[in-house]
Amino acid sequence: MLSAVYLRRADRADPLPTVRELLDRCGWTDLVRPGASVVVKPNLCTERPEMIHCANTSLSVLRAVCQVLRERTAAVTIVESDGARYPAEAAFENSGVYAMAAELGCQVLNLSKDKLVDVPDARMVGFGMSRTWLEADAFVTLPVLKTHATTVFTGALKNQWGCIPRYDRILLHKHLHELIVEVNRLRPVTLALMDGLVGMQGRGPINGYPIDLNVLLASRDPVALDATGMRLIGLDPLASRHVVHAEAIGLGHLDAAKVAVDGPFAEVATDAEPAAEDWAIKLMNRVSRSPFLTRNLLLNDGIFYPIRRAVNAVRGVFRRKRKTPAVPAREA
Repeated sequence: MLSAVYLRRADRADPLPTVRELLDRCGWTDLVRPGASVVVKPNLCTERPEMIHCANTSLSVLRAVCQVLRERTAAVTIVESDGARYPAEAAFENSGVYAMAAELGCQVLNLSKDKLVDVPDARMVGFGMSRTWLEADAFVTLPVLKTHATTVFTGALKNQWGCIPRYDRILLHKHLHELIVEVNRLRPVTLALMDGLVGMQGRGPINGYPIDLNVLLASRDPVALDATGMRLIGLDPLASRHVVHAEAIGLGHLDAAKVAVDGPFAEVATDAEPAAEDWAIKLMNRVSRSPFLTRNLLLNDGIFYPIRRAVNAVRGVFRRKRKTPAVPAREA
């Protein structure tokens, strides 16, 4: 059977009508029974105000999804985990999530502070997962359409990397492509809605620059959704190892012949700037294989920030030579 992906143009200021249509198309009322517990995972990968608009899920999209869900259940919980250099609470606050949730009657949960449950994967010993997330009746993921320097693309599958509640989950990067898929297998996505109102290209997932598509995409199949999102911005789904692996173990369809796209795909499609895995990213990923170096270098602000300034200075020289768009000064 074909996997359905729905794509619609949307109003940034008021995406509610489009969100409602997309959720209806996905048959959300068949997936969320009245009174069900629903966990909603936006992508809140930064607390930096100047990058929230293109790195994080739009507050207007998160609000619209929660408004629709609240019509069927009062048990809606918005979740995120601590980042390497900031608590989830900072991302919630700076993104406007706390105020919005209070207005709509939703709960907000830092997964890093929830009751954790051990999972049956030897690679994740010591990395328990949130009981609330695992035991929810339904799980809705709200990724942003973005390029990614290590995984090529980050979307409906990669968003769940942020469900790993330890701030030092970079220690798991040596298994990144496989564990993204394992996390999605542990707690399958019920429904995914991708925010392409303002996506990110270039050095995603945090330090790129906006790509204005003004679209939303939704599907019950996160693999098909990611593959479609990649094709929409000129990326080959086969280039993303976790997307390929997710299809291989049966989490969804990647092949375009097995995905039915409903919407103005050809009118919206464009070519985004990919996120190059440059020498600095490759070095960081190699260093992250060592728990000692990770804790004493990558997660040590007193050492990391001076190195980062030097790296960004070198990057700036190469950027000027290539004449590519500048990145805001406070890069991560």
